[in-house]
Amino acid sequence: MTFRPKVLVTKIGFDGHDRGSRIVAAALRDAGMEVIYTPPWQEIAAVVKIAREEDVDVIGISSLATDHLIVPHLMGALRAAGLGGKCVIVGGIVPDEEVPLLLDAGVAKVFHPGSSMDEVVDFVRQAAERVQQQYQLAG
Repeated sequence: MTFRPKVLVTKIGFDGHDRGSRIVAAALRDAGMEVIYTPPWQEIAAVVKIAREEDVDVIGISSLATDHLIVPHLMGALRAAGLGGKCVIVGGIVPDEEVPLLLDAGVAKVFHPGSSMDEVVDFVRQAAERVQQQYQLAG
């Protein structure tokens, strides 16, 4: 790695089930990434603020109880804050018929239960590198 990716792992909405997000955060840390982990029940404005203050490359949203349906609002808030170039991924229980809603909103990837940690780590690393390249070209 030429740089250390910075990833925000969080949960928005009312879902408090955070075991999966803690497992993913640990895997990303073990892979050498800097991980900012928040407790559950984050509001969209708080996630945008953390993403800006920490200058993260990737934002990972965990959803087990339909909170993925508010991710399009998060995407709009990120764009409004000038953070539309950040990569957002979603993991957890997302019905197949709702995946297009997230992808159309700008989510880069949806990981379902059973996705391997290697797949998640590789995708996040590559996404972070793309984000850094975009910001270097723009800056």
